[in-house]
Amino acid sequence: MLRLVKVNKYYRVGTHSLHVLQDVDLEVSDGELVAVMGASGSGKSTLLNILGVLDDYDSGEYWLGDTKIKGLTESKAAYYRNRFIGFIFQSFNLLPFKTALENVALPLYYQGVTRRKRNLIAAQYLDRVGLRDWSDHLPSEMSGGQKQRVAIARALIGKPRMILADEPTGALDSETSAQIMDLLAEIHQSGITILVVTHDPEVAARTERTIRLRDGKVVGADEPRLSNPHLPVAVASEAETS
Repeated sequence: MLRLVKVNKYYRVGTHSLHVLQDVDLEVSDGELVAVMGASGSGKSTLLNILGVLDDYDSGEYWLGDTKIKGLTESKAAYYRNRFIGFIFQSFNLLPFKTALENVALPLYYQGVTRRKRNLIAAQYLDRVGLRDWSDHLPSEMSGGQKQRVAIARALIGKPRMILADEPTGALDSETSAQIMDLLAEIHQSGITILVVTHDPEVAARTERTIRLRDGKVVGADEPRLSNPHLPVAVASEAETS
């Protein structure tokens, strides 16, 4: 699905150059559910921005499927983001003046889908995350867990091959966090590749394996947890029989 080979990223800070990612090697296969863990300043957000084609890297290689991602024009980068990748953020990133339905439908607007059709599809995705009755509500009228479900529906509506989730439970209490991870695990069963950036060991334990970053370097990557007791039984069974 994706592969990074000796990827380096620098940021200019005044007269100094900050080496944010250092020779990062990383591979994620189709259909995996993977956690990326690391302390603040470890390079997690920079890595996610590169994987999401939101930022470029300075050296190395990033392959998304059979495509080498490097120096893309903004229109080409937008194409990959809109067609291949769904994003989920800690702060939800919902438009406050749009209803839940309108927020979910937004990616289809950028794909040129008619208003009637995108609203019909958005309603189906809200139903999938258990929020169809909240279609006409604004984000200010919803709880944190509900807003994150709307964000998940929005990430799914473009039928991405991969979802990048940046601290998706970071703004939620423990019970709601568990519910959101249940939903991501259910979505994962449909075959979508999911990367969850987190600092929470309990969230990482819900994934199939964990990649650890420290000071811009990959310092560890677990073998797949084939019998992970935290995953739904169907997921563990598929892994055991593959």
